[in-house]
Amino acid sequence: MDVRRQVSMVFHLDKCIGCHTCSIACKNVWTDRKGTEYMWWNNVETKPGTGFPTLWEDQEKYRGGWELDGDDLRLKLQRKGGALANLFYNPRLPQLDDYYEPWTYRYQDLFDAPAGDDQPTARPISLVTGEYMNIEAGPNWDDDLGGSPIYAANDPNLEGVSEEERRQLTELERLVFFYLPRICNHCVNPGCVAACPMGAIYKRGEDGVVLVSQDKCRGWRMCISGCPYKKVYYNWSTGKSEKCILCFPRLETGQAPACFHSCVGRIRYLGVLLYDADRIEATAKVQTNRLIEAQREMILDPFDPYVIEQAKRNGIADEWIDAAQRSPVYKFVKSWNLALPLHPEFRTLPMLFYIPPLLPVMASMKKATYDIDEREFFGSIESARVPLRFLANLFSAGDIEPVSLVLRRLIAVRAYKRAGTVGDITQAQAGSMLDAVGLTEEEAVAIFRLTSLPTYDERFVIPPYQREAAMEELFGDPLAQKGETGFGPRARPRRGA
Repeated sequence: MDVRRQVSMVFHLDKCIGCHTCSIACKNVWTDRKGTEYMWWNNVETKPGTGFPTLWEDQEKYRGGWELDGDDLRLKLQRKGGALANLFYNPRLPQLDDYYEPWTYRYQDLFDAPAGDDQPTARPISLVTGEYMNIEAGPNWDDDLGGSPIYAANDPNLEGVSEEERRQLTELERLVFFYLPRICNHCVNPGCVAACPMGAIYKRGEDGVVLVSQDKCRGWRMCISGCPYKKVYYNWSTGKSEKCILCFPRLETGQAPACFHSCVGRIRYLGVLLYDADRIEATAKVQTNRLIEAQREMILDPFDPYVIEQAKRNGIADEWIDAAQRSPVYKFVKSWNLALPLHPEFRTLPMLFYIPPLLPVMASMKKATYDIDEREFFGSIESARVPLRFLANLFSAGDIEPVSLVLRRLIAVRAYKRAGTVGDITQAQAGSMLDAVGLTEEEAVAIFRLTSLPTYDERFVIPPYQREAAMEELFGDPLAQKGETGFGPRARPRRGA
């Protein structure tokens, strides 16, 4: 057993209000420089929709992630020979139009325009070329199903959804959607790391954060193609790749990442997971319908004495083990089986998990009330206005059962709390619903507490990083590096090989 540690995340989609505060917080901190205008390390997409960049989930187009080749696991992008052949020409890259051409406005025209009868306007100009342009796309162009006949109708996750269900999704005055915030998943088996010919992308041993070395990067952009989530970007000014760094300088000082800290809906949870690195290859190779189960098995029980012993043998401090035991991510992912990875079929073993949203059920008005499935108080999840097949394509590689179990557990917890507060559901009914999904009353209370009433310290369990110990291993005297924690080289990146 090779015990490793990973700072991991859970996003509770029932609580996301689509305000984009997280995106703006990240943008203001990290990507307000030349060459990063189109980058959104954190973005919020409307589902159903084509996302950012457009159709990023279509791996027949972009060839990101991994695939099984017999008994071998290989990059979907190319083999080693293909990497050499495509070194100076990568045919699987998203183009600028797949993101959007960033722009600003020539505001000076408002002041310099000559006197006249017409109101002066500030025309948009490209931040890349400096020329006048027509705005045709943006980072959340299809927000709230804007242009849904184009964007929502072409969501790749609609595969397998019936024509009737597709029609219901975009029916006038019955439109239904939810928000999907996305950052880098900081995967255990990242495709971007494997695709980089220079080895410029690496996974930090102390917390599992995936970073790009600006010294080593040569701008070949295989990482962009290799990442199936398209969360690596190319800085056209410096000629280097950049990506979400999970605000590691903030983590190292005990603060939550900027997008987590600023989240209005408080949908984000952060904590430590311990996992067995010896199982990574075997986990990524299992059959598609076992990927979620295998990834959960790879995550270790931080209370197990043997796991604790092996963790200490690997140099994991007691404070990190304690943080893993208090981790809200461990509870949602492993203890309660409520959080699922995004597109596990990409086989990158992502360490960002999502709790699927409880969606409104299909119903019609009858005698001024909704006519819903009378067998279940909150209606049947099989008749939800976003089909289970759609959610399964997003979070469980097309397998409906894991998503169905999550939704049934969420409904059971809601029924249990309603029985105790409103009283229109009997305690016996609520208890039977909990029994049917394998939850106890104590677990239902804990799920409700961590979902609805968590404190800051319960949502973000950040261990002490002990950077002085890491510095001592690398440089000898940690005081020689005082004041430089987390920032590394100070030299400006240079273009070219």
